[in-house]
Amino acid sequence: MNKILRSCSLFFFVQGVVFLALLAGGCETSDQSQVPSRENKKKPVPVEVATIEHGPLELRRTFSGTLEARAEFVVAPKVAGRVESLVANISDSVKRGEVVAELDSDEYVQEVAQARANLAVSQANLVEARNALEISRRELARITTLRERGVASESQLDAVKAGELARQAELEVAKAQVVRAESILESAKIRLGYTRVTAGWSGGDDLRIVAERFVDEGETVGANAPLLRIVELNPITGVVYVTERDYAKLQGDQEVSLTTDAFAGETFVGKIERIAPVFKQATRQARVELVIDNPQQRLKPGMFIRATVVLASVADAVVVPERALTKRGDGVGIFLVSADGNNVRWQEVQVGIRDGERVQLLGEGLEGRVVTLGQQMLEDGSQIVISTETRLGTGADAGGR
Repeated sequence: MNKILRSCSLFFFVQGVVFLALLAGGCETSDQSQVPSRENKKKPVPVEVATIEHGPLELRRTFSGTLEARAEFVVAPKVAGRVESLVANISDSVKRGEVVAELDSDEYVQEVAQARANLAVSQANLVEARNALEISRRELARITTLRERGVASESQLDAVKAGELARQAELEVAKAQVVRAESILESAKIRLGYTRVTAGWSGGDDLRIVAERFVDEGETVGANAPLLRIVELNPITGVVYVTERDYAKLQGDQEVSLTTDAFAGETFVGKIERIAPVFKQATRQARVELVIDNPQQRLKPGMFIRATVVLASVADAVVVPERALTKRGDGVGIFLVSADGNNVRWQEVQVGIRDGERVQLLGEGLEGRVVTLGQQMLEDGSQIVISTETRLGTGADAGGR
């Protein structure tokens, strides 16, 4: 019985030792996967490097947007009627004040004729009222003389005076009727003139383009119904929306480069004209308006644009490829290659502006070459072997080691 117990104890003891050995072996493997062993540190690590460059660097932002007409004017008649002629069509040029449509004027011509006739009647009534007043005044003078002689009675004189006052009132009414008739005639003439519809916009260029036609000849339209939409295309307005991150970096009159799919490969130049003082709550973006010269009117409202703005620039920046940056702990740095190209030195850096894959580094003593591929196998002082050396931003092979 004791032999059996001793055999069991020995068995469990051996099993425990084996378990602890396996556990220690597993931990050792995990640590080796995280930190290069001393033996690995001695082996040269193949890497790619690039030369640190000095030169100008710009921080650019590209915003998507659309083009809008600089100004719009909707041609609409001030009176209702049937469209007899519409001389302008889409893409036609229209001068300021040009007659672009005419409405049927028969009804308005008749209104003018009737107003003239009413004015003539009012003028005749005025003449009649003046004559009646003159007669009444003569009668008043005669009765007054007779009353002084004792021939006419006091009641006769009062009756004549009342008649003279009535004739004065009638004269004033006749005068007012003439003024009213003249006003009605003038209104009728104005309404008749409204049958000739003109493109009478204010401000901007004297020549614009018809963008849209809403009616055809023969249609009956109401007052203020749109006939044509006329737009100003030179200059043209670009509209983009920016976020809070870029808003503070934008300024009025800042130059902008624009491209559009309609003219691939071409760049148009504009500038920032207006920056909205508020952000839209739904998108948290602010409207920015650009002005672009468009002398040949190639750019059209509604076109999609990409507007690139230089938000910041450095005349002489220390520049490396973005892939050279390596994060270690809480810091960011680079691996600088020694002069002989055999080992590297870890250098923490601060990052400035970026332009695509090119990054500005802030700090002193940043010269020579920098590792761009293979950093995960390196530590400060690691030996390396350069497999490829590239020029910044080109990716071209500049030689090997």
